[in-house]
Amino acid sequence: MDQYLKGYFFNLQLFAEDQGTGERTESATPKKREEARKRGQVFKSSDLNAAVILAAGTLVTFATLPHMVSTLRQFSATYLLSRGWYDFTPEYAYFLLGEVMLVMAQLTMPILGATFAAALLVSFVQVGFVFSAEPLAPKLDRINPLSGFKRIFSKRALVELAKSIAKVVITAWIVYATLRGQFEVFPRFVDMDTLAIVKVLSQMIFEMALKVGLVFVIIGVADYFYQWYEYEQSLKMSKYDIKQEYKQSEGDPQLKARQKQVQREYAMRRMMAEVPKADVVITNPTHFAVVLKYEPETMQAPLMTAKGQDFIAQKIREIAREHQVDVVENPPLARTLFYSVEIGAQVPEELYQAVAEVLAFVYRHKRMAL
Repeated sequence: MDQYLKGYFFNLQLFAEDQGTGERTESATPKKREEARKRGQVFKSSDLNAAVILAAGTLVTFATLPHMVSTLRQFSATYLLSRGWYDFTPEYAYFLLGEVMLVMAQLTMPILGATFAAALLVSFVQVGFVFSAEPLAPKLDRINPLSGFKRIFSKRALVELAKSIAKVVITAWIVYATLRGQFEVFPRFVDMDTLAIVKVLSQMIFEMALKVGLVFVIIGVADYFYQWYEYEQSLKMSKYDIKQEYKQSEGDPQLKARQKQVQREYAMRRMMAEVPKADVVITNPTHFAVVLKYEPETMQAPLMTAKGQDFIAQKIREIAREHQVDVVENPPLARTLFYSVEIGAQVPEELYQAVAEVLAFVYRHKRMAL
């Protein structure tokens, strides 16, 4: 046996793919992407969400800060400074608590609304509208210690650790650089009033938050592309998977070919069954054969009930002779009818004269035979 196989090489990967063990090297099909989306398996960057929310909250806070300071000053002057502590009664305390809650809601609603809108917008831009309850379903592998251990030391966990360390280091460096640049301002706080101190500190905090938010956005964008890459890798398919999906969606090619063959055989038998009922078969004489039937009481024009070429034409002639159906040789008319008239259709008006002459010849022949 070895002497016959010597010199031949076999790609064992082909056999592996046929058994469903091929490597996942092919991009995911639209069907698999849609199924993954229905399961809630989409890619998005949580870091990008957090960065956009932080940036939006910082900008709105800085934009509304003058209004916040003015509102707090007016509230203090109206409800705290204008009344002595001796006038505080339980009823007034309850009233003051309600006013405090109302003022806090007025001051925080713009910030909360902006961050909520930013969260919705960035999530929608990344994944669109997706609703799936499958991620909420309990899974046994989540409580498996071995699976948990693998997740802790997985590539994703290492990437998340690297991002966290980078964010802490960058944030610390930004805070240090900002405070070092404004270090000479702190001794002047002794000679500044409270409003001026708040204004300087707010500017410093805003500068730090804006820089941190910008860096976080850059990290989030990079994380978004990493999540996209990891998502694409997780959806990749082997050639065997693609073949199986095609069979499930389109049907087994061999089965479909068999079905088409059965349909052709059924149509052929049904067509051949119409030959004995016909009035005439017009032939080429060997390459084409068309079968015509005409019933003046029910038909406006002759009807083509069957036609064929080469082997099928030969079978039509054999069945016609077997059932004593007249066979007329008229090559031009046979070719014209074969190419211009479909099975089950009537003869067109421009061919009435030629077909009428053939039918008249057939009817005369039948009367003479009687």
